[in-house]
Amino acid sequence: MSKKIIALLIFILVSFLDIVGIIFKIPILIQLFKPFILLSLIALYVVYVSERNKTYVLALIFSLMGDVFLMFEGELYFIVGLVSFLIAHLFFIKIVFDRLQKSTISKVLFSISPFLTLFLLLIFFLKDFLNELLIPVIIYGFTISTFGVVAMLDYVNTKTTQSFLMFVGAVIFISSDSILAINKFYNTTQIFAVLIMVTYIVAQYLIYKSMVAGQRLKGITK
Repeated sequence: MSKKIIALLIFILVSFLDIVGIIFKIPILIQLFKPFILLSLIALYVVYVSERNKTYVLALIFSLMGDVFLMFEGELYFIVGLVSFLIAHLFFIKIVFDRLQKSTISKVLFSISPFLTLFLLLIFFLKDFLNELLIPVIIYGFTISTFGVVAMLDYVNTKTTQSFLMFVGAVIFISSDSILAINKFYNTTQIFAVLIMVTYIVAQYLIYKSMVAGQRLKGITK
């Protein structure tokens, strides 16, 4: 069995066990396996490509840090986790921005519209529940929306498998974080907790597949 298959199976297994822990409310499963989701994805990326994108690896590391901090209760842990994911998204934005082609104003506006609309609607809906976290959440929401905009613009420009996977990954990531915000600040439910993790794992995997697709185009996968 190749290293690639082993790494993929580990990623699937730890993701599954973490979701089982959420569904059946088994804290020990979540505490044990949630950190390993991103660790196994980093390992999967490392064994799959010969030339690693350092910016992407940093994005995964800060995502891992966000996962760990958000496992703990308390406003401080939430803010540090939020900052960790904000930095991760800045790295994702850089990855896409570096390969953006020149675009027309109409394409830019077309890419901005859905994410700006979602961002404004979500902030308007949650603003009365955020209190002192309003500004941090606005900054984070603006950042992840920017990730969606640049990913969509890249796809509109190129229509490649790489850009499509990144775009869908960004959309699902934004969906995951939107559900997380609603779950934390408005209405906490078990189904939301499950949806947050499932969409998060799918988003991270699609972004990984986008990065691998890009490496294939360069012919430097193992």
